[in-house]
Amino acid sequence: MLEYILKRLLLIIPTLFGILTVNFIIIQAAPGGPVEKAIAQIKGNDVSLTQRFTSSGGEQKQSEQKSFQVNNSDSKYRGSQGIDPDLIKELEKEYGFDKPPLERFLLMVKNFLVFDFGESFYKDKKVVDLIKEKLPVSISLGLWTTLIIYLISIPLGIKKAIKDGSDFDLYTSSLIIIGYAIPGFLFAIFLIVMFAGGSYFDVFPLRGLVSDNWDELTTTNKILDYFWHITLPVVAMVIGGFASLTMLTKNAFLDEINKQYVITARSKGLTQKQVLYGHVFRNAMLIVISGFPAAFISILFTSSLLIEVIFSLDGLGLLGFEAALGRDYPVVFASLYVFTLIGLIMKLVSDLTYMFIDPRIDFETR
Repeated sequence: MLEYILKRLLLIIPTLFGILTVNFIIIQAAPGGPVEKAIAQIKGNDVSLTQRFTSSGGEQKQSEQKSFQVNNSDSKYRGSQGIDPDLIKELEKEYGFDKPPLERFLLMVKNFLVFDFGESFYKDKKVVDLIKEKLPVSISLGLWTTLIIYLISIPLGIKKAIKDGSDFDLYTSSLIIIGYAIPGFLFAIFLIVMFAGGSYFDVFPLRGLVSDNWDELTTTNKILDYFWHITLPVVAMVIGGFASLTMLTKNAFLDEINKQYVITARSKGLTQKQVLYGHVFRNAMLIVISGFPAAFISILFTSSLLIEVIFSLDGLGLLGFEAALGRDYPVVFASLYVFTLIGLIMKLVSDLTYMFIDPRIDFETR
């Protein structure tokens, strides 16, 4: 077991390297960038930004006065015509583009090995500090949403499999179809209108993960305040996630119930509960468990993005999205690195859970 875990942990290194390499190449080929953005701001008469790169010791260089008059048609940056080449060199140095792409990539990989993600281009903070600040919000949403989805979907899917074709199965399937058809962000707006002071009830807060006076509350009140704030966002995310898992659980149990070993177990006089939870459960749950890492990462990043925006929850998903739009490359690569690392670790946890549920599965000997 320990040898298998060690091998999987070592495989994380080349996997991370490959993912970072592909994304670095894609981003380098993408149009636009922080230098182009700075040039656009300068050409939009952003005097403060011009002074930032053309002043020294409180005295402006003479190039500032000529920055909009120099012909720079040979520059590799779009929109740079009329900008002083010295100013462009200062911009490249500021954003780290004064080095060749290969050197920048190797330097990034070296820093990432020790979790040194550098500083954000626009937020004047270290990327590590930004991630530490945003990650608890996203993890809170992801963990609670995943936990509730599994607590609802697995028992419901099992009962639907047992009562396949009954009125209960028909009614619950109708509700599942409705839940699957409603996007999470649309349901979030509905919850705000209904329960967050929109038009009807003012029961839950509209924004934030905790109240402004959270530090002044007692431990019990802090816990209650936290759940009070997170209720609507989690409910909105659960609606869109439980439908597919419920049907997956149902189909997995139906497939196992019709197999020969179940018929044999029943012929030996075992009760329905003994057959279901003693034989069927561990086989049917394998396919459900296999989807846990992907479900958790999807909820943590993709599904929570619009929810974070709607409920003003400043999480890691929103941070990565804004960084991608603003070409804040240190934040983009750091977010990608963190999510990939979490996903790979969760995949390992999934395989270990396989072996715990079904001892017949032994990845180490294969």
